[in-house]
Amino acid sequence: MAADPLSSIVTALQREQIIPDVIPSSHTFTPSVLFSIVYPNGAEVNLGNELSVEDTQDEPEIRLAQLNGPWDDAAETSYTLAMLDPDAPYRADAQFRSFRHWVVTGIKAPAVTSNSAEALNALKTHSATTPYRPPGPRPNSGIHRYTFLLFQEPAGPEPFIIPQGAPEYGAALEERRSWNPITFAETYDLKLVGANYFLVRSAEVDTDE
Repeated sequence: MAADPLSSIVTALQREQIIPDVIPSSHTFTPSVLFSIVYPNGAEVNLGNELSVEDTQDEPEIRLAQLNGPWDDAAETSYTLAMLDPDAPYRADAQFRSFRHWVVTGIKAPAVTSNSAEALNALKTHSATTPYRPPGPRPNSGIHRYTFLLFQEPAGPEPFIIPQGAPEYGAALEERRSWNPITFAETYDLKLVGANYFLVRSAEVDTDE
């Protein structure tokens, strides 16, 4: 019998200590949406698999899989996705935890029939708030846990948009550092409903002179 996909997510996050390093143990997180991240070259994020810097250079697509009932029950539900690196610059000295790689709002379920099991690319209805920045761990900084968090946006008459001037619009290197995704979620009444991650091993460079 296959493991429950919900508990598998939490177990995988605990295994790599993303709980509690990114999602505090005190934060109630019950996953309700499965999603995968697929890069243009076919590389796919799957709860802790290892990818290369080369695999992950270009902005990926998001594939959603509803766990509780058909998609047409949640046709109007929209999501925000954040990608971050809690191991900046090193896991053992993560003074820039977390480095914000990507924030995109207005993600919607694909237009598939309710009896279709096919997971198609989600619709990105807004341009990214934080433009995608690919992994680029500094040499000799070990393994980095690139984490994706999926938040359900609050329902309302107007589409959810992060206000202009918010820190999430900062695209420069220095503006992406020391970002707390849980504080961000609390600020905008976003509910964490899914998570995924992959690992990148930094290049090993001989530093002997």
